[in-house]
Amino acid sequence: MDYGMIGKIEKSKIYAEECADRVTFDSFQVRLRGDNHEHVVTYDHGKWGCDCDYFQTRNVCTHTMTMERVLPNMVLLGEPAY
Repeated sequence: MDYGMIGKIEKSKIYAEECADRVTFDSFQVRLRGDNHEHVVTYDHGKWGCDCDYFQTRNVCTHTMTMERVLPNMVLLGEPAY
């Protein structure tokens, strides 16, 4: 491995440790496999979305709360409904 790559690896470790200050999620889409169905969860500039029926009436659901737990301190949290 060359010295340039070693430097890049070390820098990536620092960035990962400082992720709350360095990384901002603007938007993403994930598929989350529930017990019965697969759901599409989206995040767009601080707003969550999910294709499940529960989210359509409450703007929060198991699937969005799961993503908040998967990405702690990396995304804006929804209204505490739980």
